[in-house]
Amino acid sequence: MLVFDATPLIYLAKVEKLHLLQNISKEKVIPRSVFEEVVVKGKEAGKVDALIVERLIEQGVFQVTEVEETDVYRKLMKNKKLSTADVEVLALAKVEDGVAIVDEDYARWVAEVDDIKCGGTIYLIFSLLEEDVITKREAREIVDGIIEKGWFCSTYLYARILRKLEEE
Repeated sequence: MLVFDATPLIYLAKVEKLHLLQNISKEKVIPRSVFEEVVVKGKEAGKVDALIVERLIEQGVFQVTEVEETDVYRKLMKNKKLSTADVEVLALAKVEDGVAIVDEDYARWVAEVDDIKCGGTIYLIFSLLEEDVITKREAREIVDGIIEKGWFCSTYLYARILRKLEEE
């Protein structure tokens, strides 16, 4: 199971590549708070990416789910540096033994500390590459495209991505 936070959904939608995730065989879920942030608030703000995410939910590529208030959820909610969306993504990934798809550094650090499997937008791009859904060239174009749309990537990370693409 892949449990999505907002940023990977938004940026892959901005470059019109989010639909490619239907080719990854794992279940793809969006916690309710992430749905509210991306689709509800996004549509109110006139964001095209919100409509893309909504359409893929309607097509069954993603499922929106309510997150139960488990012990993991309650523990994470005590961390005031995490948003409700971050808590829901991390808690659901932990309880369901899934992968939290999140780009924010602090949430990823919490995932590591709490032994929650975690990946981000780049993890998804390399998953598409490994599944032969996209080519190396297309992977590079997606990375460059999301950066052009405002996705933050340090020069160090960008260099690592390019090296890994050369190795694949």
